[in-house]
Amino acid sequence: MLPLAQSAPDAAPYPYDPSYGPEVQFGLLDLLFGLGCSCGWWIVYLPLMIWMAVSCIRRDPERYLWIWIIVFVPLGPVIYLLARWLPSSDLKPPKFLHRWTRSREINRLQIAANQIGNAHQYVELGDALRETGQTEEAAAAYAKALARDNKNLQALWGGACVDFNQQKLEAAREKLATILASDPAYKFGDVSLLQGKVLHALGQTEQARDHLEKHTRRWRHPEGVYLLATIYADNGEPRLARDQLNGLIQDLEGGPRAIVRKHQFWKGRARKLLRRLPSA
Repeated sequence: MLPLAQSAPDAAPYPYDPSYGPEVQFGLLDLLFGLGCSCGWWIVYLPLMIWMAVSCIRRDPERYLWIWIIVFVPLGPVIYLLARWLPSSDLKPPKFLHRWTRSREINRLQIAANQIGNAHQYVELGDALRETGQTEEAAAAYAKALARDNKNLQALWGGACVDFNQQKLEAAREKLATILASDPAYKFGDVSLLQGKVLHALGQTEQARDHLEKHTRRWRHPEGVYLLATIYADNGEPRLARDQLNGLIQDLEGGPRAIVRKHQFWKGRARKLLRRLPSA
């Protein structure tokens, strides 16, 4: 009687060929890592999409087009962030980055100031230093410019900005007063607005109120209108505060789209303050 032949084990349907390289084994850790990467992507992407969608609905005059792009187009939130949100925001690159990218320019301006030594060269140097966050060095440059020409409006303006940032409010007030006495419309109202902010920060509420009332009749800076409204509200005059806030909102709603997008922050703050005011 012939012995029964032992059946060979089933061969693998796709045998491994060593010439392809080492065999890769996938385990539980690999699966968990892949899921983690996928979840990590959605943890970032989903909040970004919600943020951009809410911002679009609230602020963008072309919201009905862009909301579809945000929700349905692949990478739509990223596209909206780069194309619409960032250009309309007040975000600026970090000042240390400016300092690094403009180091050669600042070095050139320093050499020109040392060699020529006129007020103009020190003002240019001070402006570059202030824009890159080097406030102490900027203050020194403006001081040298004023030592050569104590009526130089550019040096007075730059020095006042540095003083305000450093909370040297009285020094800033004096410089701004000198500018306004010479040219009330200098910097298209920016000097006047900063003077109102300085007076308010100094606690000189009545002077700040009188100044901002005159300022807002000539220049409708949203920040100036809002600051005047807060003074009215703090003084227990909600009707006057409400008039200013409603006027601010109307100014922005009727302005050019670029201006509206740029100042949406003040529109939101105005509406928030309106809700807190007591009813008339």
